[in-house]
Amino acid sequence: MFENVNPDRMLTIKKWSYVVFWGTMVPLVPFSAYIGVESGTQDYWAWFMYFVIFGIIPVADYIIGKDPSNPDEEVQVPSLTEEVIYRVFTILMGFVWIAVLFYAGHIFMTNDYGLLGKIGWIVSIGTVGGIIAINLGHELIHKDPKIENWMGGLLLSSVTYAGFKVEHVRGHHVHVSTPDDASSSQYNQGLYDFLPKAFVRNFINAWRLEKQYLERKGKKNISLSNELIWWYSISALFAVAFGALWGWQGVVFFLGQSFFAALALEIINYIEHYGLHRRVNDKGRFERVTPAHSWNSNYLLTNIALFQLQRHSDHHAYAKRRYQVLRHYEESPQLPGGYAAMYVLALFPPLWKKVMNPRVEAYYEGEMDQLFREAKRVNNIA
Repeated sequence: MFENVNPDRMLTIKKWSYVVFWGTMVPLVPFSAYIGVESGTQDYWAWFMYFVIFGIIPVADYIIGKDPSNPDEEVQVPSLTEEVIYRVFTILMGFVWIAVLFYAGHIFMTNDYGLLGKIGWIVSIGTVGGIIAINLGHELIHKDPKIENWMGGLLLSSVTYAGFKVEHVRGHHVHVSTPDDASSSQYNQGLYDFLPKAFVRNFINAWRLEKQYLERKGKKNISLSNELIWWYSISALFAVAFGALWGWQGVVFFLGQSFFAALALEIINYIEHYGLHRRVNDKGRFERVTPAHSWNSNYLLTNIALFQLQRHSDHHAYAKRRYQVLRHYEESPQLPGGYAAMYVLALFPPLWKKVMNPRVEAYYEGEMDQLFREAKRVNNIA
């Protein structure tokens, strides 16, 4: 659809598409809360946001097609990087998420939901939280300005996943696409084998990395210098606020949406590096991270929804690049769909392996011995 669009015009389209997309998505939350009340179908409408994200968006992704544009490094990247609107929008969306979260807690308690509706509402809001709170939090924790970095921590605290702030930057980006990384899925590893290991190892790694960081600074682990204590304390304050407003069910809602937000993140982690590995050189060390170590997806709609997270190859090669200037690498391994479509596919491991394993094997043609060696090593570690 956009193959023949002028590159400058395409960048303008994308610039305002973030506003248009989220200006459409956010109102769907109250829409889904009230649309079925009079007809008594609110239990089904509680699942509406989940259906939109993993039903409608994957189809729309294929209809709209891919984004052909890359910003010019010498002319456009410097100016785009400094444009204030991109930074303001991410901070603004952080506050929007906090408002949506408390509004959703109110709906959870006041709508006449049955068990099906309550579960659906928690799953839907948690999934939205995975897109806004964790995805935007991910963008912001890579940035140096304190207002952005702290907003990233606050967003992660709102879904009780503050360990990601430490483990992702100091762990995942260091060990990505190696067996030492809990967030990199291995060749032929199923999603349901990956998830529990990722949850446990990432939580433990976050505290270990923070302890090592403080020791290098000559500071105590259990102290006010430990940022994880601060961020998890903020999560506890969120839980207390929900409990004060809506009792134990408010706490259940808060923790439930947190779980499904974190689940969405780890499923995306599973997708992003599946089967890819950094080769071992003659000195026994892993090669440096390049765009070859992440799956790329250039579908426009999901890239707008996820602030170009799907241009993941560029993000890992240049972690501090802002979302608006991330580039597509045609030579990187390419996913056959956007993240929303791949998320659904990953839920069915036999189908996932049927689609993805041949792509991994084709990408590493001629060196499958190393690929299988890496897969064997991760199983031994786990």
